[in-house]
Order: sequence, then C-alpha cells, then structure tokens
Amino acid sequence: MKKVYYFCRQLKETLLKKIVIITTYILSSLVYNKVSAQKINIVFVLADDMGYGDVGFTGQKKIQTPFLDSLSKQGILFNDFYAGAPVCSPSRFMLITGRNAGHATIRGNATIQGGTIGYKGNSIVKRANILPQDSTIGNIMQSAGYMTALMGKWHIGGYDSLATPIQHGFQTFKGWLINQPETYASTYWPAKWIHQTTLIDIPQNQNNSKGYYTCDIITDDAISYLKERKQDQKPFFLMVNHSNPHSPLDAPVAPIYKDSVWTNEEKTYASMVSNVDASVKKITDYLVSSGLDKNTIVIFTSDNGPRSEPTKQLTAIAEFFNSSGPLRGYKRDLTEGGIREPFILWSNNKNVEKRKQINTPLYFPDILPTLGGIANYANTKSYKTEGTDFSSLIFSKRENKKLSERPLYWEFFEGGFVQAIRYKNWKAIIKNNNIELYDLSKDIHEDHNIASQNPKIIQKIKDILLHSREESPYWPTKESS
Repeated sequence: MKKVYYFCRQLKETLLKKIVIITTYILSSLVYNKVSAQKINIVFVLADDMGYGDVGFTGQKKIQTPFLDSLSKQGILFNDFYAGAPVCSPSRFMLITGRNAGHATIRGNATIQGGTIGYKGNSIVKRANILPQDSTIGNIMQSAGYMTALMGKWHIGGYDSLATPIQHGFQTFKGWLINQPETYASTYWPAKWIHQTTLIDIPQNQNNSKGYYTCDIITDDAISYLKERKQDQKPFFLMVNHSNPHSPLDAPVAPIYKDSVWTNEEKTYASMVSNVDASVKKITDYLVSSGLDKNTIVIFTSDNGPRSEPTKQLTAIAEFFNSSGPLRGYKRDLTEGGIREPFILWSNNKNVEKRKQINTPLYFPDILPTLGGIANYANTKSYKTEGTDFSSLIFSKRENKKLSERPLYWEFFEGGFVQAIRYKNWKAIIKNNNIELYDLSKDIHEDHNIASQNPKIIQKIKDILLHSREESPYWPTKESS
C-alpha cells in the first residue's frame, strides 16, 4: 500500500509541476504577445538649418556633439538621406505630408504669385499654407491609434490662423506660429508661447529679458509630454521641432567654448548646435530612466543645409566650421550641401536594428509612409505620397534594392526654376533646359559635369522629368506664366 501511496503522490506532484509549467508558459506568452503587440512610440527631433557637416559623426572637428555621435554608433546611421527642399517651409511640408517638391502645396518660403499677405519684420511677405485636404503624419498616426504632439516650429501654416498643428492631426501643440509674431522664435527668447490655441506668457522673458531659451522651452515641453504618456501608457508620436541653429546667432555660450580663441559669433553658432545635442540627450535620458526606451524609436535629422542667409557673416561661419562637410553648397542650393542631411534612428526596442549603416538614398517624403509602416497603419490609400515605406530597413538586416533604384525629385524657385533628380548614384541638376550630371559615387562634391559622356542617362533623366511634377498656382514655371 505504501508503494501505491508514494506512486500516487509522486504522480500528483509531477502533474502539478507540469500544470505550473504550462500555466507559466501560457501566461508569459500572453504577456509577451501583449508587449509585442504594443505600438512602438516615436520621437522625431528636427534641427533647423543644421548642415550635413555640423555634427561629429559626419566629420565635424570643432563643434561638440558627443551624444548624437554616440547615438549614431549605437543605432542606425543613414548616410544618404535628404531633406525635401533646400529651405524650411517646403522641406517641412514634405516631411509632414509625404509629398515631394513636384506635388507639394508649399514649394518655397514665399510665393511667386498668390498666397496670403503677412509681415516678416517690416517686410511684406506672401506665403502659401497647408490646406485642409493635405493629410499629415499627425492624421495618419492618430488614425493608427497614437497620441500625437508637436513642440516648437511648425512653419507651414503661413498667415492662415486655421492652418495650425491642431487642425492637422496633432492633438497637442506647444510652440510658435508665423501668423503670431509675439511668439516668433527667431528672437530665441519669446515673451509668449502657444499652448494649443492659447497664448501664454513666458515670465522669464518679459520686458526683453533673456531667461528661458527657446531650445530649453521646447525640450522641457517635450519631456513634460513624455511624462504624461508614461502615466497613461498610450502610444505616442512626438515631433520636437527646434529653431537651432537657424539665424540670428543667439545662444548662451556653452562652457566648453568660452575659453576658445574663436570669435563671439563662432562660439555662439557652436553653442546653438551643441544645444540641440543636449536636447536629444535630455529627451533620450528620460526615455531610458522611465523605461519608455524599450518601446520607443528616436529619430534625429535637420530640415535643409546650413547658412540661413547668404550674408558675409553667416558664410564665414559656415566656412569656418565646414558646415557642409564634403558636400558643395548651402541652404537654397540643390547641390548636395543644400539638401543632404545627417540622419540617425535609435531605439532600445529589441526588434530595431542596432549598430547599422544604411547607404540607400532616402528623403523626407518617405517619412510619412515609413511611420505608417511602423504603426501598422493598413489604410495606405487614405493619403497621397510620392514617398516609400522603408521600415523594413529598420527591422531587418537586408537592404532593399528597389529603394536604391527609384528616382528622387526636388525643385526650387528662388533665383530661377531649378530641378534636381537623384537616380541610383547619378545626380542631375536642371536649369534653363540645361542638364548637369554627376556621379556621386566618385564625385560627392559635384565638381565634374559628365552629362556629355552619358547620353543614355540624360535620356533617362528626361523621361523621369516628364512624370515628376504638376504645376503650382503659387509657383508657376516660365512656360505656364
């Protein structure tokens, strides 16, 4: 009887152990599936007029950007990434909407004809603005179940009071708008700031005081928002749109530059860039300390090339720091220096690639469909885009050959109608029916025009041009005016 008793007892214990193991497995699977099913949060940090060569990871030797340099080694570094245009408003429009320069509502900072009249200082300016029918990243991410927010610079609303982030898919907005000069961040010490649609005072900056710097305001607003999302555990898409290092040169000089032999202007510009580095560090440090980093992607880039205006002062600054790096040109140019940008993607999410470099040519219109891909947004027919979803590059070690072979398109109107096309390693610049051609794999500085030696490529460029654009009522070409 004892043998039977001990056998039954042993059987019972074995069954109980198996039940515990199976139950634990089922529960852990449910927890894993719940975690893996969580939408990945996204923080998108955008600098303003920061050149390709202004950061250490692209070769900068004088300005200190230690945190961004570290992220570039830990995460994914995109070596061949482009803005949407060589100036702020159209580039940001293309980022926000996924349209390219040939189909965008906004194609310049100021219109050639039409638009809404406003003032920049004492100067009259006419601007176009984002329209109600223009879908945005905010709309897409909100439809995908995300909380959406934008902090800082919008710059695609023109002088239309109804063309704000709140009307275009962003549930939370703290920042400044062109049509409200009292918030104008070009001062870098704004006396007022917009929360949603309400103007609030910045006490530290009243009566022309300089107590609370714009870069710090934007960073603090971003971290406050992240703390809210930590509390409610809702997935989020947060844009952090800095004004640095756009002119005017204005910043507290960073301690690391105070004892340098540079001019005050050089110290200030370096501090403006380093402020952005510090902002990304503060935001990322909070993500790590709060645990949000395990399910959040951080992206960093800039909106166009360096040198905000072609003045003697700003040209000297750009040359001193070699802000375009190995590239030719500055802001307002369709050469590489005007449109190629530093671009990093970083995350502690286990599914996101680490320590990887991507050489595939990509650009701003790709961001909207890519974020839609990350968010598993299925209704891709709900928005128009000339961009392509490159999210597979983020979650896989494989490259995408088709992405490398498609053409990228730009156009710009200041100083005359100019177009540019990137096709494989070829770069074409078209002005007055003249096509210049460069092989970027051998000539990154675009010094040697080899159009005459490559008639087949020139014909291919002409074929691409036939389907690259539609006319704009605000920026007509010579042929249509």
